[in-house]
Amino acid sequence: MFLRRRVPESGPLKAAVVGAGVFGHHHATKYKALGQAGGDVELFAVADPNAEMRAKAKAHYGCKTVADWRELLGKVDVVSVCSPAITHAEIVRAFLKAGTHVLVEKPIATTVEESAELVALAREVGKVLTVGHQERFVFARTGLLDVAETPLEITCWRQGPWTGRGDDVSVVLDLMIHDIDLVHTLVPGAVTEIRAEGLIEYGPHADEVFALLHFANGTVAKLETSRVATERKRGLRAVYADGVVEIDFLSRTVKNTTPRPLGALELGDPLGEAVAGFVAAATAGTDALVTPEQAAQALETALWIEQASGVAVPASQSRVAAGR
Repeated sequence: MFLRRRVPESGPLKAAVVGAGVFGHHHATKYKALGQAGGDVELFAVADPNAEMRAKAKAHYGCKTVADWRELLGKVDVVSVCSPAITHAEIVRAFLKAGTHVLVEKPIATTVEESAELVALAREVGKVLTVGHQERFVFARTGLLDVAETPLEITCWRQGPWTGRGDDVSVVLDLMIHDIDLVHTLVPGAVTEIRAEGLIEYGPHADEVFALLHFANGTVAKLETSRVATERKRGLRAVYADGVVEIDFLSRTVKNTTPRPLGALELGDPLGEAVAGFVAAATAGTDALVTPEQAAQALETALWIEQASGVAVPASQSRVAAGR
């Protein structure tokens, strides 16, 4: 059961964004627009250690800005954590303990131990904790996530040129984790074996990784992700006993030979839906679309892939599990 203590006890929810980079800007924009459209939320503050970024945020949103996110503890109802991945666990932990609902950009943390701690803490204090796996909203509109049948094989490819963003972690935690989340959503049960190989281009973390996942039910998933490719490619192919579904995210086409009808690929505004859903969950005291347990499962598989690839995996991120 969720606790619904609010700060303040009346009026719209006060929202904050930690990190005024590209993703932080997008989150702040969504909170601002949601409030202006009559939603029960207002953008209260943006936190970033960079003075120039704070000045831009203040000019753009007209909200309070602070250098240290700790100044916001106990002063806001909901927060988006859009800081570098290696800082997620510390910041999420602090806001949950302060009684704030948290939406953190993926990944939920960078170790299995940290993610388990955050999941337990969120349940203990009765606050919403959700993670930015926004592509769930895109897939939900096609109806693919509602299909009862489990695919026999899934292939995901996600490739693009180097941008320099997200390089504090490997391409697995930066990009592949989206596909890992989708695969876990489509395939119930545990992963029993992983084989992977990776490539370092800019270092120290893998910039390109191929992974082969075997599930307990027999499903095989092939994931290929690169942030140093010469061209952009993004798609998914799911093979079922009665047909194949193939989605191209760039051309926005869906090919479906199964007897089950699927909707068109409408990208819409997945981040806007995620933020609105998060605010609604915080208000109602219910889980958001992406639960912390699901995000932790995606992280665990991601770290296992990193370890299997053998490419510059810090000891602190090693996956420790009996028999694996």
